[in-house]
Amino acid sequence: MTGRTVSEKILARAGGKTSARAGEIVKARLDAVMINDATGVLAVQAMKDMGKTRVWDPSRVMVVLDHVAPACTIQSAKVHKELRAFSHEQGIAHHHDVGDGVCHQLMPESGLVKPGELIAGADSHTCTYGAFGAFATGVGSTDAGAAMAFGKLWFRVPETIEVKVTGNMPQYLTSKDVILRLAKLVGADGATYTSLEFTGGAIADMSIPSRMTLCNMAIEVGAKAGICASDAKTTRWLDDYTDGRYDIVYPDENATYMKTVAIPVEDLEPQVACPHNVDNVKPVSKVTQVNVDQVFLGSCTNGRLEDLEIAHHILKGRKIARGVRMLVVPASRRVYAEAEKRGILRDLMDAGAVVSNPSCAACYGGSIGVMAPGEVGITTSNRNFRGRQGSPESSVYLASPLVAAASALTGHITDPREV
Repeated sequence: MTGRTVSEKILARAGGKTSARAGEIVKARLDAVMINDATGVLAVQAMKDMGKTRVWDPSRVMVVLDHVAPACTIQSAKVHKELRAFSHEQGIAHHHDVGDGVCHQLMPESGLVKPGELIAGADSHTCTYGAFGAFATGVGSTDAGAAMAFGKLWFRVPETIEVKVTGNMPQYLTSKDVILRLAKLVGADGATYTSLEFTGGAIADMSIPSRMTLCNMAIEVGAKAGICASDAKTTRWLDDYTDGRYDIVYPDENATYMKTVAIPVEDLEPQVACPHNVDNVKPVSKVTQVNVDQVFLGSCTNGRLEDLEIAHHILKGRKIARGVRMLVVPASRRVYAEAEKRGILRDLMDAGAVVSNPSCAACYGGSIGVMAPGEVGITTSNRNFRGRQGSPESSVYLASPLVAAASALTGHITDPREV
């Protein structure tokens, strides 16, 4: 008998079944639900339209104000006010207001993400939590409303693609380069409604923040979820942020995969996604003649301490290029505080960067970091479609924190090995 993937096992457990195979439909019990200020009000209204006045478990629901935070318009202020009132009336234990950080950093920091769990979020990058061995996926506002109301959702068990990342990661390479390479190989819709299981020695060597970057961008190739099997690194991380038990789920040795995509990393060059699609990926050496106006270091993809440290390594004691503005936005208060304690933020400011409060910031294009027509930005975030970070006549390139910091230093897209 063929074995089962991590996704099949998690969805079987959540559905109260002994087994579930790709293609089956399960009514699954959720372990946690997250909404934010981008679509949260719609989810709340959907719940009320279903005739439900109370969330199923206020200790398992998180509400985050992060996309436009602080509010910069009357409408965004009204959204914040409504969600604050909702959290108060529902007794939401995990309400995170302006300045606390990005939802996908706060969920695991708050202990709401554990291996083997099933999590739904009203945001497409909820798949980030797969870095902890959970099945986590973004849902629409109506489904988010149902999730808050009932603690259950219907799922079609997805086929699984194995992404086998092998070799030793060179010093100049990051997990961002790996996921951009995957986007190039399979295309922006090449993994639609599948689960990506990241395997191989290079994954085992990656830190938890690096795995979060991988899983975060699973949605950028259409995947329902991205998962890294848990290991000792996972449990050490969880010991600092969670209590209680959890059940680690591993794939069977003879698990059935839809296909395997191999990514050897030893000779892989830093990757850059060029406008206006995430799969328009080229080696950095092919785009070094592109001048940049703005550099953004942050987001749920690359706003963690590890990412700030990478940029700090390049920029400490140096100055960003004249005419370039660099925005640095830590992913949470915890990340901000630790970076400040280590002197990282001070050194980045001395280099010429602007440091802002934890939020989605320029990634969402909702408040700070909006670009003008004709401007070019390089960002560590996850999307570069037309108009994502401001004017539809601006251009956005996606890259790792190493490439972004090197580009800030020179004023053009730069291979970090040159600096």
